[in-house]
Amino acid sequence: MTLTTVRLAAPPRTTVTVPGSKSVANRMLICASLADGVSVLSGLPDGDDTTVLVDGLPAIGIGIDRVGSDTVRVTGRHKPTGGHLWCGLAGTSSRFATALAALGSESIAIDGGDPLRRRPIGPLINALRMLGAQVSSTGDRLPVTVCGPATGSAVTVPGDISSQFVSALMMIGPLLPEGLRIEVSGTLVSRSYVEMTSAVMSIFGHSDVDVSSTVVSVGAGRYLPVATVVEPDASSASYPMAIAALTGGTVRIPGLTPTLMQGDASLAEILQSIGCHIEQSVQGCTVTGPASRLAPFDLDMSDISDLVPTMAVLGTQASADCRIRGVGFIRAKESDRLNVLATQLSALGADISETDDGLIIRPSTLHGGSVAVHDDHRMAMAFGVLGTMIDGITIDEPDVVTKSWPSFWEMIEGLRR
Repeated sequence: MTLTTVRLAAPPRTTVTVPGSKSVANRMLICASLADGVSVLSGLPDGDDTTVLVDGLPAIGIGIDRVGSDTVRVTGRHKPTGGHLWCGLAGTSSRFATALAALGSESIAIDGGDPLRRRPIGPLINALRMLGAQVSSTGDRLPVTVCGPATGSAVTVPGDISSQFVSALMMIGPLLPEGLRIEVSGTLVSRSYVEMTSAVMSIFGHSDVDVSSTVVSVGAGRYLPVATVVEPDASSASYPMAIAALTGGTVRIPGLTPTLMQGDASLAEILQSIGCHIEQSVQGCTVTGPASRLAPFDLDMSDISDLVPTMAVLGTQASADCRIRGVGFIRAKESDRLNVLATQLSALGADISETDDGLIIRPSTLHGGSVAVHDDHRMAMAFGVLGTMIDGITIDEPDVVTKSWPSFWEMIEGLRR
C-alpha cells in the first residue's frame, strides 16, 4: 500500500497532541522491571517500539499488567528468567533487552525482523562478554542468546556508533555487584540520550551516576518502584512543528516544555533561529511559521540526530544553503538516513548532497514523485511533513509509522479541518 500526499489548502491553526516519548518509556520499562516492587507507568505511547517491551517482557519473567489504554503496572524483579523476546523492528528495545538478559542465570533469546537483524550490535555483545555473560550470536547481529549472570564491573564501548549501547549498560549497572564503569572510546554521540538515561534512573531512585565524555560511572544499588507519567515525545513533536514552519501556520504542542529530559526539545530554539515565532510555557510550546522562506542553518546535530530528517526537509525550503554536520553514525539507524534523505529528496527536485558526516542542502524547487522510506518511520514522517505543501509525493511504506506514532497520518488529515 502506498500513500500520495495532498498539500494543505490553508496553513493550520490547531493543537496537536503527540504520543508519549518512546525513548523515555522504554527506559522506564527497563528500570521498573528491575525495581524492588510495583511501578505504575502512565502516558505510554502505543507505537511498536514500546509495545514490544510491554508485550515481550512478561515472556522473560517480568510482571506487566495493562490497567488502561496508556498505563501499565510493572512488578519488578532483580533478574529475568529464561525465555524468548521478539523485538520486531525496535532497535532501542532489542538493545535494552539484550543487556537486561545478562542479569539472569537462564538463557534468553532475542530476535527481530529482517531490518532489525541487519543492524549491528557487536559493541554491546562484546561488552556483555567482558562482564562475564555468555552471548551466542551469528556475527554482530541478532538473533542472540544471552545467559548470565554478568558479574564484571568495567567495559569499554565505542561512543561513535550508538549511544543506545551505553544506555543499555547503564541501566543494568546498579544490579552488578560492584556497579559499572563504562569507558567510552572515541566521541560519545547523542550524549543527550545518555543524560536522559541517567535522569530516568534517578526517577527510580538511583542517582549514583556520573556522565562525562569519556567515562560513565554507575554505582551499585537498587531501583525503587514509582508511579510516574511519560513525557510527550519531542522527536514526534518535530513533525507538526515543522509543518507550522513550512506553511506559515500555527501549531501548539501541549506538554512540550523546556524542562523535558529529551534533547530533541531543543528544536524550538532551532526553529526560532531560522525565523519561526516560538511561545513556550509550562503548558506547552506554540510554533508559528514565517510568511517567507526559512533562514539558512549550519547545525552540528550529533546530540539530536533523530531530528535530521525533519531539518533536512526544512532545509529544502530555506533561502540559502543549509548544512547538517556530526551525524555520520545515523547511516546505521533503521536505514542509512543520510543516503536515503539525499537520494529521495533529490528525486523530488532537491539540490542535496551527502558529506562524510551529514548533508548540504541548497535552494531548489521541489515537485511530486515517488519516494522509498526503507522501513524507516522517520523517513515516512519527514516526507509526510513535506507533503503538506507539495502535492503528489507517493510514499511506499506509509504504515511504517506504527513504530512510533500509529496515528500520524490521522494527525496530518486533522490539520485540514
